[in-house]
Amino acid sequence: MRLDSLGRILFILYCIEAGAILLLLPWGGGWERLILHVPDPQLQEYLLKPVVRGLLSGFGVVHLVWAAHDLDLMALKRRSRQSS
Repeated sequence: MRLDSLGRILFILYCIEAGAILLLLPWGGGWERLILHVPDPQLQEYLLKPVVRGLLSGFGVVHLVWAAHDLDLMALKRRSRQSS
């Protein structure tokens, strides 16, 4: 396995993990507990708004789509190398 492939695989794993966390965490019960540790009450109120949660989840979706795109590119390159 080439170093380039290893780096791409690690990046895909990062995107999947970060995407899943960003997609799910803001809507779980742990989010409120996490936000309670923020010292500024105004920032706490802001972070609990559905719009902010939606933005974080959207950023998670972007990560997941990026991972799917890179996986597709890897599979396409692999198929083209095998058919050559």
